[in-house]
Amino acid sequence: MKKDKQYYLSKFVFFTLIVSIIFIGVKIYFAPVHIDPTAPYINVKGDYVLMFTQCILGIIAMLLPSKIEHKLQISIPSGMMVLYVLFLYCAIFLGEVRSFYYTVPHWDTLLHAFSGGMCGALGFAFVSYLNKTDKIPMILSPFFVALFAFCFAVTIGVVWEIYEFTFDGLLQLNMQKFMLENGEQFVGRAALYDTMKDLIVDCVGAFIVTFIGYISLKKGNGWVQSLQFLKKKKV
Repeated sequence: MKKDKQYYLSKFVFFTLIVSIIFIGVKIYFAPVHIDPTAPYINVKGDYVLMFTQCILGIIAMLLPSKIEHKLQISIPSGMMVLYVLFLYCAIFLGEVRSFYYTVPHWDTLLHAFSGGMCGALGFAFVSYLNKTDKIPMILSPFFVALFAFCFAVTIGVVWEIYEFTFDGLLQLNMQKFMLENGEQFVGRAALYDTMKDLIVDCVGAFIVTFIGYISLKKGNGWVQSLQFLKKKKV
């Protein structure tokens, strides 16, 4: 039953992103190139290019788990997949396409906290799987498992900020929120606020999840076991 929910949720999000790509592709063609400071704010080509790029990356991200499962011959828990798909839907479709990042207060902060925790859980699942693999001649203590999971989650957050910085420069976007909607750029500390806030929130979310995971491993029970990757049985 859980697998059915995951399947239909994934299909719904995948279909939503496909439709969004078609819709945004049309919008890119008709959208103005530059902002008119005397007119009410409307999305320009750069805004739609960002949406288009994010939707493409979202589809690629949705295809990755099945590729990983096939490559490593593992089974990713259904609960983790549901959280992963919901995150992509909230971040890409609601956040970018439906502009929740601008219309819903603290939407970006909430998603960064959630992603930090989710990546922390993923780090736990990955290193726990390696601990049970005969090819790895070393068993990590609960503390080092938690430390690896925390560093893994924070690294993902840093890579994401590098991605935002790179594409802001290449495509003249504003993913790092260094300027206002009218094109006016922030100066000094204000220009760093969004990036630093995202990194701090990533760390907080990752720390909370990895600390709970550490306690769970110490006691030998809890959610960590339910999120572990399972080795597929050879037929």
